[in-house]
Amino acid sequence: MEGIKKGILFDLDGTLWDSSEAVVMSWNEVLEKYEDTVRPATVEWMQRLMGKTMLEIENAFLDYLPPDRRHEVMQECMDHENEYIAEHGGILFPDVRETLALLKKEYHLSVVSNCQEGYIPAFFKAHGMEDLFDDYEEYGRTGMKKAGNIRLVKERNGLTHAVYLGDILGDYEAASEAGISFIHAAYGYGQVPKELPRITRFCELPEAAAKVFERMHNQHQNCCRAN
Repeated sequence: MEGIKKGILFDLDGTLWDSSEAVVMSWNEVLEKYEDTVRPATVEWMQRLMGKTMLEIENAFLDYLPPDRRHEVMQECMDHENEYIAEHGGILFPDVRETLALLKKEYHLSVVSNCQEGYIPAFFKAHGMEDLFDDYEEYGRTGMKKAGNIRLVKERNGLTHAVYLGDILGDYEAASEAGISFIHAAYGYGQVPKELPRITRFCELPEAAAKVFERMHNQHQNCCRAN
């Protein structure tokens, strides 16, 4: 397909890894200093909120604090989280590294997350993933939600065909808003409409992506014939 540049964009939490336990441990190292006024984080709580922007998480978790104090505590948690994650990492889902190396031979690979600035580089550093991805974008760096960052990454890399792999409904909605296709990482944290393409293991992604891109190509060909 001459002139076609295909890209796969990835959500991070619940799609490439599970960092919820590590994030909770890092947060509680900060929050224990405020034990009289701030409740500790739990893995169950963290998994429910992963995928939201950091501002949304801040308002949900620290809603009982005054706004200025809320933001101060949240910023301290995020800063320590990046340091902790870079050193300790999280739990990669099975076959992630091997599958990404295979996909990189054919596709442009990027990570787009609603996380704070520095979280994706911490993921790269912890698991030696820098060479497997061509680009990334974070809510904390641009101030844009996921749909805006998906469009940004797609446009600045000249991707003509792109698909987003994510695990929650918000990921699907962001991909739809950005005008790209979606594959559901059904092993992750959330549910999406059942009719969408899905994988139950990360190693199934090459086959699933090939089908999605083939469908895009056929639709493009049919459109060209019609015109």
